[in-house]
Amino acid sequence: MGRDIDPRLAIVMSALVKHLHAFAKEVELTQEEWNFGIDFLTRTGQICSGERQEFILLSDTLGLSMLVDTINNRRPSGATENTVYGPFHVADAPVREMGATITLDGKGESCLFEGRVLDLQGNPIEGARVDVWSDNADGYYDVQQPGIQPKGNNRGIFITGPDGKYSFIGIKPVSYPIPDDGPVGKMLAAVGRHPYRPAHMHYLVTAPGFKTIVTHTFVGGDEYLESDAVFGVKKSLIAPFDRLEGEKTLWRSPFDFIMAPDTAGA
Repeated sequence: MGRDIDPRLAIVMSALVKHLHAFAKEVELTQEEWNFGIDFLTRTGQICSGERQEFILLSDTLGLSMLVDTINNRRPSGATENTVYGPFHVADAPVREMGATITLDGKGESCLFEGRVLDLQGNPIEGARVDVWSDNADGYYDVQQPGIQPKGNNRGIFITGPDGKYSFIGIKPVSYPIPDDGPVGKMLAAVGRHPYRPAHMHYLVTAPGFKTIVTHTFVGGDEYLESDAVFGVKKSLIAPFDRLEGEKTLWRSPFDFIMAPDTAGA
């Protein structure tokens, strides 16, 4: 490498080459296996589009995404843990009134999601932006079924008031397979792994002066909690889902988000 390159680039590239060569030596990589690997990566790139990022899916299923997330999002005790972002967030989700229903297709078992956004001392955070999204009752996100699902189905953004509370009505999420019709799906099948994710609701919580939370809440008892295809489950993120009788919704899932202060540059 040249003398005047970016110092961080020198560190990353040096380590990458060292470990890549060590891998090839350890397994005594054959020419045929090298050819197959190049073809696999080529096919992975070819299937990528504006709506699908197969390389992120590859990173997710190898556990790399969660490792990088953990390295970059160390939180103090008590703060809500991060997990994988996922490929189905959209930037233009509608801002809805607190307590509104985000399910537009009329499918699924209704669920009240509610809780508070708090700081580490338990004080409510006003003006927190709670961006939520989930699959529908058939296990698909709206962006996977344009023209079938209403745009913005099971999505919404809610802004907390002085009490820090949020609430909305969605559905009790269902487990679903990640897209497995491409190279990553073939890899999972080849190594005897299933493509399923346990049922979850996505959250992106932001507030001025606090670290962003990118996380899920998971449905307890789901059969895939111990074998999530993208390794995203953390015990602290398994939320209650209480069956209700004679209420507006069939389920209720309470969960508080605890935000850590953003000390970057402090």
